[in-house]
Amino acid sequence: MAVVTPTLPELFEEAFERAGLQMRTGYDLQTARRSLNLLTLEWQNRGLNLWTIDSGTITLVQNQAAYTMPTDTIDVIETTLRTGTGTDQLDTNVERISVSTYSQQAVKNTRGRPTQVYVDRAATGVNLTLWPVPDLTTYTLAYYRLRGISGVSSGLGTTADVPPRFVPCLAAGLAYYIAMKKPEVAARVQPLKQEYEFQFELAAGEDADRSSIRFVPHDTFYLGG
Repeated sequence: MAVVTPTLPELFEEAFERAGLQMRTGYDLQTARRSLNLLTLEWQNRGLNLWTIDSGTITLVQNQAAYTMPTDTIDVIETTLRTGTGTDQLDTNVERISVSTYSQQAVKNTRGRPTQVYVDRAATGVNLTLWPVPDLTTYTLAYYRLRGISGVSSGLGTTADVPPRFVPCLAAGLAYYIAMKKPEVAARVQPLKQEYEFQFELAAGEDADRSSIRFVPHDTFYLGG
C-alpha cells in the first residue's frame, strides 16, 4: 500500500482546524503559505536535515582560489580533492578551516595542491576559498552540501520539499504558527507549541544518521625522570 501524503490544501485545513479556526478566505491561504515558508526556514536553523544533503563537483581553475556554491546552499559539509578518473581516481581530504586561520595565512597566493578550504557563509550565498591556490587544471573539488528546503511561492500542490516522515511535524508547526497570529485562539498557542516540539523531536530522531561510530581509547604514558 502506498504512503498517503496530504496535499497542501489538506495540510492547511488541518492546521487551521487544530488551531480552532476555519480557512475561508484567500488571505487565509496566503497567510498559511507564508507560515509554511517561515517554518521550513526555521528547520534549517535546527540542524542537519538528511534529505537536504546534496553532492556535487566543481572543476577547479588554475590560479583561481575562490568559487561560488549553488544559490540554495546553506552550508558545505565535506570536501575532497579529486584527481584522475575511473580506476585511477583518487580523493583526498580537504580540511575546512576558520576565517581566523585563513586570515593568518601569511602567503595566501601560494600555488600548489589544495589542502584547505575556507567556507564563507555570506548573506547572499556560500563561497569557497582554497589554499594553496590550484596550480593545475586537473583538479576537481567534490563536495557534500546542505541545501535549503524549497518553499511554496504561489499556488497549491504537494507538501513542498518535505519527506513523509516530517509531514506530521509540518502540520503541527503550521497550526502553532497560525495560532500565534490569531488573538482569538491565544489559549491554544502553548499546547500547540508543545505538540509541535514533540513532533519535531520524533521526526528529527528518525532522520538521524544510523552509521556506526567506534571510539578507541588513547593511553598516555608518562616516564618520569
